Amino acid sequence: MSQTISSHFDTKKLTAMGVLVSLGIVFGDIGTSPLYVMKAIVNARHGTGNLPFDEYIEGALSCIIWTLTMQTTFKYVVIALRADNKGEGGILSLYSLVKKLKKKWLYVVAIIGASTLVADSIITPSLTVMSAVEGLKIFSPNTPVVAITIVILAIVFIVQQFGTASIGKLFGPVMVLWFLVLGIFGSIHIVDHVEILKSFNPYYAYQLITHSPSAIVIMGAVFLCTTGAEALYSDLGHCGKQNIRVSWIFVKIMLILNYLGQGAWLLDNELSVSQGINPIFGIMPEWAILPGVILATAAAIIASQSVITGSFTMFSEAMSVSFWPNQQIDYPSGVKGQMYIPRINWGLMFLCFIVVIYFQKSEAMEAAYGLTITITMLMTTTLLFFWLSRNKATRVFALGFVAVYLFIELGFFYANVIKFFDGGWLTMVLGGFIAVCMYAWYNGRLIKGKFLKFVKLDKYVPVIKELKLDETIPKYATNLAFLSRSKRQDEVEAKIIYSIIRKQPKRADHYFILNITNQEDPYTFNYTIDEIMPGTIYRINFMLGFKIDRRINDYFDQVLQDMMEEGSIPNRSSHPSLRHYNVPPDLKYVIIDNTYINDTLLTVKEKITLNIYNFVKYIGSDDFKAWGISAHNVVVESAPLLDQKSNSDKIRQVNFHRYDS
Repeated sequence: MSQTISSHFDTKKLTAMGVLVSLGIVFGDIGTSPLYVMKAIVNARHGTGNLPFDEYIEGALSCIIWTLTMQTTFKYVVIALRADNKGEGGILSLYSLVKKLKKKWLYVVAIIGASTLVADSIITPSLTVMSAVEGLKIFSPNTPVVAITIVILAIVFIVQQFGTASIGKLFGPVMVLWFLVLGIFGSIHIVDHVEILKSFNPYYAYQLITHSPSAIVIMGAVFLCTTGAEALYSDLGHCGKQNIRVSWIFVKIMLILNYLGQGAWLLDNELSVSQGINPIFGIMPEWAILPGVILATAAAIIASQSVITGSFTMFSEAMSVSFWPNQQIDYPSGVKGQMYIPRINWGLMFLCFIVVIYFQKSEAMEAAYGLTITITMLMTTTLLFFWLSRNKATRVFALGFVAVYLFIELGFFYANVIKFFDGGWLTMVLGGFIAVCMYAWYNGRLIKGKFLKFVKLDKYVPVIKELKLDETIPKYATNLAFLSRSKRQDEVEAKIIYSIIRKQPKRADHYFILNITNQEDPYTFNYTIDEIMPGTIYRINFMLGFKIDRRINDYFDQVLQDMMEEGSIPNRSSHPSLRHYNVPPDLKYVIIDNTYINDTLLTVKEKITLNIYNFVKYIGSDDFKAWGISAHNVVVESAPLLDQKSNSDKIRQVNFHRYDS
């Protein structure tokens, strides 16, 4: 069994199509940051002492240029893109690379980074779309920005279920046009104040930070220019490192030109922001403002689209490393990289609506933006340190790397954490909620695993052999399949034996134990067969990468077809009346859910963890949906956890009466 992953270009090679796609799906977030960065910087100018406005702007621009260089270019484009997991990137892929190290606590780092990235994904669509729509206020101050933003976001989330293959083809050209507009209009105003180019000198950034009493507030605003940097790494698998690196050169040039142009324009329009004019639209000629707002809205939608699909990818990876319950994943576009998770989609939409309605204005939303992503970046830095420290040759470099970036990012974290009560608390609450759920799910499975008893399958082969021949028991199915999580080839969960022999004796011609093993290679797509009892019991091992959807129903059908063609199992029903008409054999799945753990065996922490685990379980899909099994031939059973001896006192019999009739 093999699978071809369709793609329009080879992500391992540098191609024109790869660069175009990278511009469309990788740089939406960071590419729309000019909508709000300079406005936030001007609003942050409080208590700057005697620092003149021109020096303030030059210092802020210098901070932007060197933040983009140090944080985005060096850390992510140069370093992080090297840490690819078989071509895939992102914090959970990075965790997969380092989890083999004897640092069990690293899973907490990965959970914190992933959960805060999701929280940032909620604020990003809300802020970018609202900032673009607010451009309409230049024409009509009474524009219902909140209502329009909600409508646009609703449309973006609704179309996810239909796939984005056709729309995605437009992303690249639209973003190319957007970046060209940013660069061209920015360049026009640089000519008016050529001295603005002094901002390339890092001395002006140093001077602003050391001479401004409100430097920490200013840095919180400056950080907004690099909030999309994590997407560069997360989208590695979609575009490839070479395409991302080359396209970043173009993107960075256009961004810096635009920031410089906005800065030059602000030197002549110091009070513009306080009058409600966004500098990004202020640098545009009057005739270009309306088309500019439309283009900005399109770019914001693309940025939102990229963030949403990135969230789907992140949650699918979280499922593969046991941080999140299995959920139904659809591929409406028929392209492996474009997945759709219904419950995640509607959950994100609902939370985005809350954010928009709560904040009302993009200025208020800026306070909430950036705090959680600084935490994600800190967690990525931590994991990158362990990745770089794998061998002695890079250990010194790793120490230097972690020292520099912990200093930078802890500074940015402090700059953002002071905005906690101005709105940052909301994203922290969202990120914290997701982190608690991930932690409880991961550890809840471990707790249940302590009580989950595995037995040697060979021990029960004689019983099942006799059961198969016992015609006093009605035949339950011709082919009977169970899902197993046993890591040992010769073992199976005791609950499966309990279901076959004790709960309701299940006589069948063939018993199949289906086991799914998650592979670190994202696109591994293989299976093996172990014959436990000739002609009766088979163990099917599916080896699937985290980029392969779990359509076990389809895959097992292929396995059965292969076995029928090989003659291992009959290709017709075992019932004579049906076999005469070439009716294929029937198949039934049994999914067993553990329902009871004796509370006396648990610590207080374990009880709390399992309570949260049971809550998170409701977020997930039913097992047969999550694993792509058709509901029509599935039986869901409950079974006790058998390996749990109670520590409570045994009840004592005091008398026994027998009454004669």
